[in-house]
Amino acid sequence: MSATAQKTAPLPDDIRARKGGDPLVSLTAYTTPMAQMMDAHCDFVLVGDSVGMVLHGLPSTLGVTMDMMIMHGQAVARGLQSAMMVIDMPFGSYEESPQQAFRNAARLMGETGAGAVKLEGGAHMAETIAFLVARGIPVMAHIGLTPQSVNTLGGYKVQGRDAGADLLMADAKAVSNAGAFAVVLEKIPASLADQITAEIAIPTIGIGASSGCDGQILVVDDMLGLFTAFKAKFVKRYADLGVSGEAAIAQYAREVRARDFPAQEHIFADQAPGKK
Repeated sequence: MSATAQKTAPLPDDIRARKGGDPLVSLTAYTTPMAQMMDAHCDFVLVGDSVGMVLHGLPSTLGVTMDMMIMHGQAVARGLQSAMMVIDMPFGSYEESPQQAFRNAARLMGETGAGAVKLEGGAHMAETIAFLVARGIPVMAHIGLTPQSVNTLGGYKVQGRDAGADLLMADAKAVSNAGAFAVVLEKIPASLADQITAEIAIPTIGIGASSGCDGQILVVDDMLGLFTAFKAKFVKRYADLGVSGEAAIAQYAREVRARDFPAQEHIFADQAPGKK
């Protein structure tokens, strides 16, 4: 291999093979510049349906459409070279039947170049996962707090406490047995996340779960402090770009109103320098 050869993006089987190895790193991305920033640091990048809340101001992920996911998926793909792209299937695009799921998953992958799709649900989605995998669609599963089911779950609550732990364990085993190459565990007790990680054959990706998971994912706008309306307990803010960004905008506004901007160095003279 030449010294200038670029690292190629991993495939779903490469992610699966990381089970029990070095932790997998992932973030969400919705735009080309953000994808470019994280490309060298992430194993896979998720084009999440959280884009509806983060960038479009929706109250939940339920209003996200296929066209929205495709548009943002295409933008993210332009910014990636070494990380695999996974794209969320939006609410209503896969629940009706395995056939519906295949049509929409094939469209998402075909129009964005994503390496895999992610869908929410445990044992009740196992048939759909198996159907997709058998037809060449790699699937990342998502159990625990599944935001598309927020209305039936009673809000954004921790899942898997008490009696719910057995159900989540069954969900994890079902999606693994169905052929998912990894599973996101969202907002579940750490001890349960550790138990699931130990008992299933595919990598677990934690978000509000446990450091013992096989990998971690966060919404990038949360960890950068850009999405400041709400901060979940499981989010660590690695920067406060929302605060510094608002301060910069306020300074710009003051300078415009005081006619301090644009200054001489920001405007063009009647003649180019050096010309008479």
